[in-house]
This record gives sequence, C-alpha cells and structure tokens, in this order.
Amino acid sequence: MNARGALGKYGEDLAARRLTEAGMTVLARNWRAGRSGEIDIVARDGDAVVVCEVKTRSGPSGEAGAFEHPMAAITPVKAARLRDLAERWVQEHGGAPPGGVRIDLIGVLLPERGAPRVEHVRGAF
Repeated sequence: MNARGALGKYGEDLAARRLTEAGMTVLARNWRAGRSGEIDIVARDGDAVVVCEVKTRSGPSGEAGAFEHPMAAITPVKAARLRDLAERWVQEHGGAPPGGVRIDLIGVLLPERGAPRVEHVRGAF
C-alpha cells in the first residue's frame, strides 16, 4: 500500500470509529460495485442505511488554512456517483429499509501535530 492509500485507510478507520461511537453499525467497508466505484463505508443508523464518503487530508499544521477542506473534493459528479452506488447497494441488499437511505460525508483532517479532527455531515445530499 502506498502512502496515499495508507492515509485513506487511516482516515476510514477513524471515520468508522466515529460512526460506531455515534451508535451506528458498520455494515461494509470499501464495498465495490464493479467498475462503477466504491462506497467507503455503509452503516445502519436505526432503520436507515447510511452511505458514507470519507475524505482525508493531511497538512503541515493544525491551522485551518493549511488544508484543502476534505469536503471540497465532493464534486457534483462524485455526488451523482454516490447516489448511484447507494441505489446499487439497496438493490443488492434486499431493497430500501423503512428509514430510507442517507448519504453522509466524513472529513478527516490530520495535522502534522495534534489530534485528528473528524467532521461528520449527515444527509449531505
């Protein structure tokens, strides 16, 4: 695994931990739908399925200006792909749950020094 892959996996580990601490159950990680793409984390929040996109960024300091915010990486094309992947997950896993499907974003900021910051945006789009 290269440095970028290791950074992404670490961010996803932190995100999964945050979801679990919030009372959610992680159902799958890095779920692939062939060449259509990948869902970083699929979780259950009560009676809803949550598709989570995790973006991790590292930088030289903890200052906000040192990072491109992880959420800035979610383009309209990426959002549409996530909606399509969420639909495929639902189709392959028995249909929509009573609580529906939600797409969340999790941004992980890793400063050179200090604790990581994990930001969770529920129902981003």
